[in-house]
Amino acid sequence: MTGGPLPRDALLARLREDRVWDLAVVGGGATGLGVALDAAARGFSVVLLESHDYAEGTSSRATKLAHGGVRYLAQGDIGLVREALAERGAMLANAPHVAQRLPFVMPGYHWWERGFYGIGLKAYDALAGRRGLGGTEWLSSDRVRTLLPGVQPRGLWGGVKYWDGQFDDARLAVLLARTASARGALCVNHCAVTGLLRDGGQVRGLTARCGESGEAFTLRARCVVNAAGVWVDAVRDMDRDAGAPRRPAIVAPSQGVHVVVDRRFLPGTHALLVPKTADGRVLFAVPWLGKTILGTTDTPRGDLAREPTPFADEVAFILRESARYLSSAPQRSDVRSVWVGLRPLVKPSGEEGDNTKTLSREHTVLVGRSGLVTVTGGKWTTYRAMAEDVLDRCMARGLLERRPGGVTERLPLLGSAPGRPLTEPPGEHLYGSEAPLLRGLPGADRWLWHDAESGQGGLSEAMVRFAARHEMARSVADVLARRSRLLFLDAAEATRQAAPVAAILEEELGRPMPTEDFLALAAQYQRLP
Repeated sequence: MTGGPLPRDALLARLREDRVWDLAVVGGGATGLGVALDAAARGFSVVLLESHDYAEGTSSRATKLAHGGVRYLAQGDIGLVREALAERGAMLANAPHVAQRLPFVMPGYHWWERGFYGIGLKAYDALAGRRGLGGTEWLSSDRVRTLLPGVQPRGLWGGVKYWDGQFDDARLAVLLARTASARGALCVNHCAVTGLLRDGGQVRGLTARCGESGEAFTLRARCVVNAAGVWVDAVRDMDRDAGAPRRPAIVAPSQGVHVVVDRRFLPGTHALLVPKTADGRVLFAVPWLGKTILGTTDTPRGDLAREPTPFADEVAFILRESARYLSSAPQRSDVRSVWVGLRPLVKPSGEEGDNTKTLSREHTVLVGRSGLVTVTGGKWTTYRAMAEDVLDRCMARGLLERRPGGVTERLPLLGSAPGRPLTEPPGEHLYGSEAPLLRGLPGADRWLWHDAESGQGGLSEAMVRFAARHEMARSVADVLARRSRLLFLDAAEATRQAAPVAAILEEELGRPMPTEDFLALAAQYQRLP
């Protein structure tokens, strides 16, 4: 199935229609897109507005793992792990071109670690049940070195192999938007919600403004869902009478930092997991799109910057701990890109949120007296279950008529087809069954960039055209950060590609395409504190 969004002018024309939508969704991250797709698949009329680009906030900055949460199992949160494992299976089944299984190795450097963690991972397998991706294995030291060629051999006491999932988060988000559009939803990026319509104390719609033209819109809706991620409190603040006090914030943001280095530091196709570093944190080294992601951190942050920057001690932690577990230690000069995502952790009542371990990783759905539905928290892997929960609450409150759920559990996303491993450099395989459509566009054989280490994959002129015509890309950043992922893989190379990509977008979109903002962003992704 190929389909999806209309051209931009047609999208804006639909926003001008005088009608009442069943559901209006604020926010085009994982949760909002999941809600829009689920509601559209049930036959509701749906409009979704995103102030920037799809997944531009938290949802494009994950560790790229579709997982049940090994550390949550260690904390005894069985319910969260069981749900996440089931949802991991649904994600991999519905979008196999951008979500796949990935083998992990947990090396042991103390005599007890292999047995202790192996037993826990066997329990992880049992919780996955029929949705399991492969059995846990105890490994000898020689076998660990074979599967993890870059692992530190000194003091190695064997290890454990288990299976989890990985995905391309931003591309999955765009696929959700396109699939929802193909099901009849109106999804518009770069169109910010500016206020809520209230009548008799009840929310009856919203106002919005196009980020490109400045045109204002008024949209009426029977139900409004606030799925703005770490920014949900700003939308909640729109839902109050003039002069009324602000509500206490429900989100305490925590930031996770990721560092990207070349694959030579961890050759092969297995990821490395250290469940407990010297200071009790978790360390991942994950092969992804031809590079290796090192991370992550979990640090409270008081502000809500659109492009947060890493703290010096976070980068130092990642490089220091990587040096303990990799035979060739990455240096600051080896970093190709550094990026930060804000997690929307949910505060318990009265919690100030100074310690992220006391905050909830589970999602929260609140229905205000005005009928505004707010959802936040959770994680990418459980986006589909979160969407079902949101719609259940909307129907229980009488904001939407009751309709059966479960419609997205086996709903393939656009392009769904088995593909090559996500550990390989990016290429046409990420387009799944839409690869012939891509190859039919001008410039399919003109490559702007090839992965330097492998000489494979990369970014073609046709991919930029595909992003503009079919994936709602409206800027250089939309293409280089969230359609091709080059900014996350190699920020310096993304800088070099800004001008060629801008020239193609100008041709496709028929308007000037500035590069200054993107060049400043790419400089930030290259800069270490």
